[in-house]
Amino acid sequence: MALPALKHGGYEYAPQVEVGERLGGGKHKVDLVAANTRGEKILISLKWQQVAGTAEQKVPYEIMCLAEIIRTKEEYSRAYVVLGGPGWREGLKRYFTSNDWRYYIHNAEKVRVITLDEFVSLANQGRL
Repeated sequence: MALPALKHGGYEYAPQVEVGERLGGGKHKVDLVAANTRGEKILISLKWQQVAGTAEQKVPYEIMCLAEIIRTKEEYSRAYVVLGGPGWREGLKRYFTSNDWRYYIHNAEKVRVITLDEFVSLANQGRL
């Protein structure tokens, strides 16, 4: 769903891009890097939760790692963590997408957590 939406919205994109190092070490690959017509590069991390599990616990770390890449690499302007799939606990999904996590994770102003439906809508319209 993400790729057709990006294409429809006029974005160029590349999958599985190594963008630097993760906090604590290791390569950081993002699912997609999208570029808009103004040349801005946007990091996109897709988190699919088919059944209840550990993806929920990985979201804060992903937010922190994306924020650090944006801080240290001028080429990236902002990032999205996209939550999709039926396995998310509704309360936790609502917590992340409401931005309540910002109380605990600082310096991540350029990172947004949104649902897959919201991402598809924004991408289709060229409004990421």
